[in-house]
Amino acid sequence: MQMTRPPDRKLLGYLAAYDPHIANLGLALRALVLEEAPEAIESLVKSYAVAIGFSFTGKPLKDGFCHVVVYSSHVNLGFSRGAQLTDPNKVFVGEGKSIRHVKFTDESELERPYIRRYLQAAIEQVGEPTLQTKPDRSADGTTSRSGRTRKRGTSKDA
Repeated sequence: MQMTRPPDRKLLGYLAAYDPHIANLGLALRALVLEEAPEAIESLVKSYAVAIGFSFTGKPLKDGFCHVVVYSSHVNLGFSRGAQLTDPNKVFVGEGKSIRHVKFTDESELERPYIRRYLQAAIEQVGEPTLQTKPDRSADGTTSRSGRTRKRGTSKDA
């Protein structure tokens, strides 16, 4: 496993309320996503579950390729355009217009090789960042593309 950037303190705080097995599963799935997409920008949302949206633009609703959602008894890896992905392993759940997800209850399930293939296919759907579209990152967690700087997760699309 490659070294990924550490999770945000706010994420760790949210996950502290969960069973350690589920919290660790959520963190392991986050790490897997970041191994496949190290330049991805994370957008964190807390409601009845903890959700991490991943995009290359900081706009997970519009440009996101996947999301990790931590529930009390399981963790989902959702694909924003999952209905357009092929699912030869028949693991996708969902019948809506766009989103499909895979449900996990144990970390050993993350070792299934098709999970990375689905992630790679989802990344290809949105296109990896190019030098022209890749936001600049600073040490304090801000991103800037046009001279303006803002904190990650404060976008109106987050």
